[in-house]
Amino acid sequence: MSNVEHTTSELPAGRIEVMPRAIATIAARAARTLSGVAGLVPPTARDGTAQVLPAHAAHRGVEVHLRGDELTVELYLIVAYGAPVADVARSTQERVREALEHALGSPVARVHVRVQGLGDPA
Repeated sequence: MSNVEHTTSELPAGRIEVMPRAIATIAARAARTLSGVAGLVPPTARDGTAQVLPAHAAHRGVEVHLRGDELTVELYLIVAYGAPVADVARSTQERVREALEHALGSPVARVHVRVQGLGDPA
């Protein structure tokens, strides 16, 4: 993850902190549930040659950026062969945004999907 900050909410009874890894895990799990997503890869695998990350490490295929109260996530996907790439990317954006907003109770500024290549379904 490129940012070591975390999101914090002030409440009358205390404070809630959600660390970037937790946010990345929510995003990765949401993406992996979609048909057409073969898996996630690390952001360093920009040429599509990296192996798909196993489920327990899929969070490493997500970058979390927090600037003030603005949350942006970037997912690095492998799309399943034969799946319509644009549709899979759009569905991933929507599903990840919904999952994060539901879990965090606050809006997500942006969800970027970076399709790194095509592969066999997980």
